[in-house]
Amino acid sequence: MNYQQYSPRGFRVLPPVVKNLLIINVLVFFAQMTAQQVFNIDLVDYLGMHYYGSSKFNPAQLVTYMFLHGGFSHIFFNMFALWMFGYTLENVWGPKRFLTYYLITGIGAALVHMVVMWVEISSIQAHVTQVMMDPSPEAFSAFLAKHFSWYQGQLAGFVSSWSLNPTDPVYINQASNYLNDLVNIRMDIPTVGASGAVYGILLAFGMMFPNALIYIYFLFPIKAKWFVIVYGALELYFGFANRAGDNVAHFAHLGGMLFGFFLIRYWSRHVNRYNHYD
Repeated sequence: MNYQQYSPRGFRVLPPVVKNLLIINVLVFFAQMTAQQVFNIDLVDYLGMHYYGSSKFNPAQLVTYMFLHGGFSHIFFNMFALWMFGYTLENVWGPKRFLTYYLITGIGAALVHMVVMWVEISSIQAHVTQVMMDPSPEAFSAFLAKHFSWYQGQLAGFVSSWSLNPTDPVYINQASNYLNDLVNIRMDIPTVGASGAVYGILLAFGMMFPNALIYIYFLFPIKAKWFVIVYGALELYFGFANRAGDNVAHFAHLGGMLFGFFLIRYWSRHVNRYNHYD
């Protein structure tokens, strides 16, 4: 697939879909801030993507999560990348195909993230079962260290008291409740952001314009194909490194790229069916 396969009707720095996506994301971001600060309503809790096993999950979240963000820097860099790479793609593809691509890669990123969450939570639940088969303060502490290190401090007092009487059924029952609560907390953590779709756009740009130069920090040139490969490799590394502390859904980013790759391959094989867009 290359640029010569398409004949855009006109080149615009801010084509309609990119422009409207920017506007919608910014408006939703301000709605988030206003709802939280003025009305104490957390829109992320309702519209962010939750794990399918969570009581807070709603299928519509597979779309709505893309329009929420975790802070100013999060939305700024996502929207900057959407404009930087997206306007060229929309000019080449046309608005319908670009919007289709954006939504499919965003939803695909959510689905991949959901699968990764299923693997993670299944592992946590299996570890809970293992701990409760032979409960002890040591096993409980090891579980926290592996899965919920950020919560260890809050339960340090409980572990210390339990250690004085390891066979006390009251402590064992309380430990079971804590473990179940922690699993539910993990399932209820929402995912937000347009990053999955943005990574899909980055991949599309690299595939269509592999030799185009991208300037890192506006100074260091690198060809788009290498830029995409490096970013993909980094996401893969950080995903498997299990760096939960960075609060980034790395496999969702890879999911956006994966769905984007297969969608572009599909379109390239059926180009005659998709060569007319408004």
